[in-house]
Amino acid sequence: MTERLYFTNSYVKDFESSVTACVPTADRFEIALAATAFYPTGGGQPHDLGVLGGRSVLDVIDRGDAGIAHVVDGPLGPGTMVKGAIDWTRRFDHMQQHSGQHILSAAFESTARARTESFHLGTKVCTIDLHREVSPSEIAAAEDEANRVVWEDHEVRLRFTSAEEATTLPLRKETPRGGALRLIEVPGFDLSACGGTHVARTGAVGLIAVSGWEKFKGGTRIEFVCGSRALRRIRECRDVFAATSRILSVLPADLAAAIERLQGENRTLGKQMREQQAQLGVLKAAELVALGERTADGRILVVEALEGWDATGLKAIATAVARTPGVCAALFSTTSPSLVVVSRAPDTTLDAAAVAKALSDQFGGKGGGKPEFAQAGGLTGAIGPMLGSARDFLGR
Repeated sequence: MTERLYFTNSYVKDFESSVTACVPTADRFEIALAATAFYPTGGGQPHDLGVLGGRSVLDVIDRGDAGIAHVVDGPLGPGTMVKGAIDWTRRFDHMQQHSGQHILSAAFESTARARTESFHLGTKVCTIDLHREVSPSEIAAAEDEANRVVWEDHEVRLRFTSAEEATTLPLRKETPRGGALRLIEVPGFDLSACGGTHVARTGAVGLIAVSGWEKFKGGTRIEFVCGSRALRRIRECRDVFAATSRILSVLPADLAAAIERLQGENRTLGKQMREQQAQLGVLKAAELVALGERTADGRILVVEALEGWDATGLKAIATAVARTPGVCAALFSTTSPSLVVVSRAPDTTLDAAAVAKALSDQFGGKGGGKPEFAQAGGLTGAIGPMLGSARDFLGR
């Protein structure tokens, strides 16, 4: 059984221990130690990284009664003494986030009677899942309460107890674990069974900031950041606000109104553009029909690649072209991959959907539609062969 040094002191950065086993696994090795300060993945908290005996620690796995496996990039001889060094920046970040989670979860319990069902410590943000939906005002109240506890700089106490004794204690959440339990306590505020690493005083968490929330499985998923992560998030927001304010020539407080105004203007411009495209489409359609190929059976084949027209424009032209009796059309974009729109006049028997499928089968992409109107996108290849194939399909 490995002695877990982090159980009694999360601030151990360097240590020395003997190697009790070295097991090769593919191109890596699992090292067992008599004692370790490396935290294994568990309880929503990721594992530590660092160096062990000059080898890089890539993963740390809790094998239960078999101890802790340190996955490293080279062998270490059993019986030898090795030095371990924790990646302290990563470890302290995890300590801030995990202690912050305890405080925030307790704050939701005390201010909103919202119970934490699960916790995840990610690489950029953390989340807790609450058992019920909470309102923005409830979230703000819990955030305020959590930061009050942080700024009052309470001691974070560590103690061990039995599972039997734990049933008599005011734990925030019951634990199914038996045997000896490790308790993390903020006196007068929170008491929880936890095997993770934590700060010694709440002030070390620095700041707890809720960065977002969403409905999740009948409850609420709260996204938050603590300590150095909160500082980075503030800097990111500052830089984004400053850049956006500069681009829009408004103060940060006026950004929302400015963006809303731009969205309205964009909708108006989009409507105007669609109307103009439809008008131009009619003129372009007349030009294309006049240049179309007349077949022996009296039909007019319009097969063209049109530069500068997007999907909406191509559809407008294809629709206008099909208003002329006897017309069958295949209009391509000149972009790569290409888009083709196929249409036909009501007095013809061409299956536009079949033509679109045949073109996508030949040149890749996919599409579909109705016998009178269809399209296919993602076509690749030279535009010349595409036009030739479309002309053949339309002329059959």
